[in-house]
Amino acid sequence: MSRGSTLLRWVGALIAGLVVFGAFVLANGADPFAVYADIWTSTLTQPGQFQQIVLRAAPIALAGLAVVVPARAGLVNVGGEGQLIIGAVAAAGVALWLTPVASPWLVMLLMVLAAIVAGAAWAGIAAAMRLVVKVNEAVTTLLLNYVALYSMLFLILGPWKDPAALGQSTSVELNDAMKLPVFAGTAIHVGVALAVVAAGAVWFALSRTTWGFRLSVVGGNAEAARRAGLPVVTLLLTALLIGGALAGLAGFIQLAGMEYKLRPTFGLTIGYVAFLASWLSRHKPLPLLIASLVLAAIAVSGNSLQIGSGLPAASVNILMGLVLLAVLGWTSPRKVRS
Repeated sequence: MSRGSTLLRWVGALIAGLVVFGAFVLANGADPFAVYADIWTSTLTQPGQFQQIVLRAAPIALAGLAVVVPARAGLVNVGGEGQLIIGAVAAAGVALWLTPVASPWLVMLLMVLAAIVAGAAWAGIAAAMRLVVKVNEAVTTLLLNYVALYSMLFLILGPWKDPAALGQSTSVELNDAMKLPVFAGTAIHVGVALAVVAAGAVWFALSRTTWGFRLSVVGGNAEAARRAGLPVVTLLLTALLIGGALAGLAGFIQLAGMEYKLRPTFGLTIGYVAFLASWLSRHKPLPLLIASLVLAAIAVSGNSLQIGSGLPAASVNILMGLVLLAVLGWTSPRKVRS
């Protein structure tokens, strides 16, 4: 398929998704053209909105990489949401316990390490169940999302509840020294640069190293890889562990760069949106950055839909799903029939 033909298929798929969403908008009594105009102006022309999109995209990209790496080995990691939450819980715990007794930079470093280790360990549960008792990782990672959520709720409703929160269920807010620094003159924190570096590192690891090549072989045919002498179990385990570590890092960035405290809605749907972003980019690290920006822009437009058009803010989730289905369905390579 030529590049021009591929581009036309992508454009056609996006237009098809927008047309179907327009029909949904029309059925709910709103003007589709006014809605799209409102999305455009609210996300791309208002001051500061682009920075908000970039900030929203950073954890999406990192959690998306948590899907990309296992996918190269033929694994489906649906647990980015839970791994992100557990990473944030671990980072918040370190901040809670060590802030009074350690220097801010040491505490922040330990928060990063704790988030990475916790995310990897959470993914490791699913990896162990896949390798030991042959339970599909898509099922276990999805179910572990709920375990992670309710574990966080137990903490912020109980031992970690902020006594000054006046009825709200949150943890104590991070000290200013524990918050990610921002680039001069902007609201963009260094976590955004970290997400870009992580995407580049994953691209290099998957496309330029022996480990990445071996992952591709396992993902193509695990039995053939095993017969060729490749350490299939180790490769599958490392793929899920690294994916979980990246999602845990996303949890740290969301905590220290955006929300600053744990709450019942912490990181809501970031993991699931990241899963869509990975599939939208066909599990390629660098295109994932673009997909994350697109989905972040759609997510940011949710408030404008609710205010300007009277549609529920969650309507943007329908738009995300339609775009994903259209792109995957209409741009997949077709087999030539003989």
